Amino acid sequence: MSEKITVKTQAKKFPPVWPRFAIELLGVILIYLLTKETVDFTGLNQRGLAIAKQTIIGLMHPSMKLILDPSSVGLGHMLLETLAIAFLGTVIGIILALPLAFLSSRNVAPVWMTYIFLTIISLIRAFPAFIYGIMFVKVVGTGPFAGVLTMAISSVGMLSKLLIEAIEDMDPGIVEALDAAGCSPFEKIRYGIIPQLSSNIVSIVIYRLDINVKNASILGVVGAGGIGASLIHAIGQGNWPNTSAMLLGLTILVLILEYFSTKLRKKLSVGEY
Repeated sequence: MSEKITVKTQAKKFPPVWPRFAIELLGVILIYLLTKETVDFTGLNQRGLAIAKQTIIGLMHPSMKLILDPSSVGLGHMLLETLAIAFLGTVIGIILALPLAFLSSRNVAPVWMTYIFLTIISLIRAFPAFIYGIMFVKVVGTGPFAGVLTMAISSVGMLSKLLIEAIEDMDPGIVEALDAAGCSPFEKIRYGIIPQLSSNIVSIVIYRLDINVKNASILGVVGAGGIGASLIHAIGQGNWPNTSAMLLGLTILVLILEYFSTKLRKKLSVGEY
């Protein structure tokens, strides 16, 4: 006679969960203790609360003078410079990333070659954009050109990685057919791989452009052009109306880019282009 199935009999078939629960609980307690020892929170004081109140009031009243200023120190010029840095950096980045991606893809290049170029890409990705900004400011001086170089090099790592994934996941049938026809590696890339990846490349570039606009907005801190220097200067002086105007402009710029990039990606996904 078969054993009657109950909750208790079914529970016996599964291993006990309490050891895992105990280990996880100990881990959470350990993390809490480490956090408590390393992060010292002394609480808010009256001066801090007053500054916070002034900040909120100032941010709610953006400076119309800065917004309407048509000169080179106006909001429009700063946003245009930031967008130009991000755009040119993305264009140069994709130009550098494409050959690196093909040389790093296992279905295109020899294995020994992919290891070399994957190591190069990993080294590029190891440093944040802020570090590249400091380096290029030291090399070429302050200004937008240093920002363009920073955006270009910092874009190469991410663009190459995403392109490698797209290349290795593509349909191998066309490349095999071109192999059988005796095409050279360049002809395989030109007539077999690029047409398959064109929509992916555009989508990846648009995604990176969104990121670069945000990154370019803080490069001014190290003198690499864009709105970042003016923004940090305004925050340091406690000029919250100017800070609010610049943050508002950045928000609108990012939202506009996000709107058009989303529409373009949707059109690419349904094959309208």
